[in-house]
Amino acid sequence: MTPRADIYTVSPSLFKAWYGFSMQVGECGLEKPLLELVKIRASQINGCANCLNMHTAEARQAGETEQRIHLLAAWHEAPCYTDRERAALAWTEHMTEVATKRAPDAVYAALDAQFDKEEQLKLTLAINVINGWNRLAVGFNLYAPELGWK
Repeated sequence: MTPRADIYTVSPSLFKAWYGFSMQVGECGLEKPLLELVKIRASQINGCANCLNMHTAEARQAGETEQRIHLLAAWHEAPCYTDRERAALAWTEHMTEVATKRAPDAVYAALDAQFDKEEQLKLTLAINVINGWNRLAVGFNLYAPELGWK
């Protein structure tokens, strides 16, 4: 896969702002393993190999198990996720596919039961960030194998 552009250098000031915002959201105070599950699930939906490679490795580093990483694509049927994780994953799916899935009341009610309003905003911003990275990586053919498994 040949990159279509060097996104780090074609618009340095915009990229610096984007990267800074991404890092700030990544340190928002939500649980690291939860954020990695969200990043993996959005990246699965978006078909982003770069982000899947990176975030499965980061999930392992955060203590996530192989079983839970592998079952994530079928989380609806897998009993190993908490109610909080399920609410975050459902919200992730709906926000990632917002054009067709929207934000139904039942999905929001599950989110509201597990996350306070500040956490809801933080989670939604984290979902926006990973979707942005997915679009950059897919759109510009980006893949950095050193960011994941070797």
